[in-house]
Amino acid sequence: MAFNGQTPTIVVLKEGTDASQGKGQIISNINACVAVQGTVKSTLGPYGGDLLLVDANGRQTITNDGATVMKLLDIVHPAARILTDIARSQDAEVGDGTTSVVVLAGEILKEVRDLVEQGVSSQTIIKGLRRASAMAVNKVKEIAVDMMDDSVSQEKKVETLRRLAATAMNSKLIKRNSDFFTKMVVDAVLSLDQDDLNERLIGVKKVTGGGLQDSLFVDGVAFKKTFSYAGFEQQPKYFENPSIVCLNVELELKSEKDNAEVRVEQVSEYQAIVDAEWQIIFNKLEAIYKTGAKVVLSKLPIGDLATQYFADRDIFCAGRVASDDMDRVCQATGAATQSTCTDIQARHLGTCGAFEERQIGGERFNLFSDCPRAKTCTLVLRGGAEQFIAEVERSLHDAIMIVKRALRNTTIVAGGGATEMELSSYMHGFADRNVPHKQQAVVKAFAKALEVIPANYILNRLRVEHRKGNTWAGVDFDKEGVRDNMVAFVWEPSLVKVNAIQAAVEASCLILSVDETIKNEESAQPGQQRGMPPGAAQRALRGRGRGMPRRG
Repeated sequence: MAFNGQTPTIVVLKEGTDASQGKGQIISNINACVAVQGTVKSTLGPYGGDLLLVDANGRQTITNDGATVMKLLDIVHPAARILTDIARSQDAEVGDGTTSVVVLAGEILKEVRDLVEQGVSSQTIIKGLRRASAMAVNKVKEIAVDMMDDSVSQEKKVETLRRLAATAMNSKLIKRNSDFFTKMVVDAVLSLDQDDLNERLIGVKKVTGGGLQDSLFVDGVAFKKTFSYAGFEQQPKYFENPSIVCLNVELELKSEKDNAEVRVEQVSEYQAIVDAEWQIIFNKLEAIYKTGAKVVLSKLPIGDLATQYFADRDIFCAGRVASDDMDRVCQATGAATQSTCTDIQARHLGTCGAFEERQIGGERFNLFSDCPRAKTCTLVLRGGAEQFIAEVERSLHDAIMIVKRALRNTTIVAGGGATEMELSSYMHGFADRNVPHKQQAVVKAFAKALEVIPANYILNRLRVEHRKGNTWAGVDFDKEGVRDNMVAFVWEPSLVKVNAIQAAVEASCLILSVDETIKNEESAQPGQQRGMPPGAAQRALRGRGRGMPRRG
């Protein structure tokens, strides 16, 4: 067979592999992303609804948080999963705008779909989108207002932070209680070390029952009372300036191990073994007592013997403390977790201004306040249903991240679609005057995609206002009209807009650059375990896998 002197390209793929390429594949990827956008678009903004998501185990989640929705949708289309990644990235980097970034990316792809169908090169579109993104980012930085410079008083800065937190809560279930929670969020962030601003030092605990207004801000570490044994009631529940020891040691009387064999000649020898078991635990307890610690915490169980021993010596103890709670206690009090009791020194102990056990709702909580080493706090959330409290936690996480970023990046812009409409108006005019014909359509498509953020019914009025030069004209959600959202205190950090635009454009460019998809259908089948014979997992769980002798 003749190939005119050219060597043909031979691609050998596994049987059952599906390969799709060309313009049709790009359109298919775009359609998949637009379908995902349609699912989350209804949750955007103050008038957006919540989604009820049920996983394979029947667990229900009610939320309008973009990152949570994208995670729980369990998207399988390879191109559409990119939108999940950008939502996760936006949530980690900024905290808010997770729905906006998915909706914006989907709208960009929807607007450029016609260009792809007309035969415009993907590289031309990508080049135009990147140019449009750079223009938009520069424009955001140009119009942003610095509300946190050195000339602003501390009271004014705190008020600005509360305005930013309130904007982040406008589309959440806690909107009606935004005044209460904005103060809690700002206090929580300001209680951290301002040079570090480690949001992981803000603990969140959920207690069902009561109302939202019963939620509590604790200036320190708080965690639920752990399982305790008899004798715990006699332990003191309040200390001032106590020494604290944190352990990863099991303080429980343990008999000989299973299947252990000990040969003795006399009864006294057996008694010596029993006495040694008791002596081991008592040596540990005495070593802890000699450190002078008044609060003993351990990640492992603290048994009834140890509980009564500490109660007799006016020492508080708690076992089975969760690792994250123990880490926060160590960072806040300066304690160092010890894996042995034999060599605990004073430098291993921590301290705090006050320790107490307090009743909160139907739960008992251990509270460490006035911690000297690291500034930390805990938010105790109350509410009727577990799903509701979980959504409150997600809402507060977004607001906390916004306040944290505002302290790092002090410029703000107006929300309510004002910034997007200003960018759209600017880019339409710039494209007509300065952009070559091929890329002009791409820049205009990007400008039109930005208009997806405001409500459709009010777009024409917003366009007129921005053509008049009203930079901060946005949607008035209270009166369903147009207003100056900078004056109305609808503020957002400029970083939210910059990050959302850059992430949406990069995701769109990535999807447009893929013109071939190779998918192995066999490996994509869910629940299939390769390389393991039937029944092997069950035998392993019973402790009798291949090569293990049967116990007689």
